[in-house]
Amino acid sequence: MMNFISLGSGSSGNCYFLFTEDDGLMIDVGIGIRLLKKYFHDYGLPLTRIKHVLLTHDHADHVKSVGSLSHDFDLPVYSTEKVHAGVGQNYCVRKKIDFKRVRYVEADETYTLGSFQVTPFAVPHDASDNVGYFITHEGVHFCLVTDVGHITDHIKEFILKADYLVLEANYDREMLYGGTYPPHLKVRIDGPNGHLSNHDCGLAIAENATPALRKVWLCHLSEENNHPELARITVEQVLREHGIVAGKDFQLEVLKRKKPSGIYELK
Repeated sequence: MMNFISLGSGSSGNCYFLFTEDDGLMIDVGIGIRLLKKYFHDYGLPLTRIKHVLLTHDHADHVKSVGSLSHDFDLPVYSTEKVHAGVGQNYCVRKKIDFKRVRYVEADETYTLGSFQVTPFAVPHDASDNVGYFITHEGVHFCLVTDVGHITDHIKEFILKADYLVLEANYDREMLYGGTYPPHLKVRIDGPNGHLSNHDCGLAIAENATPALRKVWLCHLSEENNHPELARITVEQVLREHGIVAGKDFQLEVLKRKKPSGIYELK
């Protein structure tokens, strides 16, 4: 059985973990190593359960500890060539990824990593490059899309196939434009290569959910321009407008920015 934990979801640090009884795949390492070790200890999981590391893109809140984790546990790190180059140039990543642990992937190619089948796909964002991941284990399909400026037709293809979906709900548009951010930053966040609003997140789910979809987690909420309850209510409202009832048609949950989630069984 595949299990899922969110270890952090927001600008303070993003880190997600999929694991089975004898295999583990980490997506992004944007939280500190000490905190990561504490969380694994609290869950009763050995860090040696991590066998593979995937990166979505090269922004610090997704990669700042990847070099240290890779070095300390001799872990291969998978991402596109542009993302790896960006990590190497990112001054927030103090410990770089040793070249012998670098693994390149390309969008729309499927890779077998242990017991997981992993397909990266392009996601629009103002990083060196950015991918989402569609991951399959024993017939269960998991999809993660974060830091996404807008939902492309190609992203929709993967949402349509998902049993479980992690999707960004970064900001409320009224909070963003009524807030203290400088105008250029507001435009960047709300732009086609920025982040996904609560409303657009709800629309992406409503237009692409299938009867196979069992659970959706809202991720990467802004601390300044969003609130967990607001994100949930907005998404639920959009779903209702499309005849979908969260909690009935599938489960909906908001991931915490700075605290780990429970362990979810994906079956």
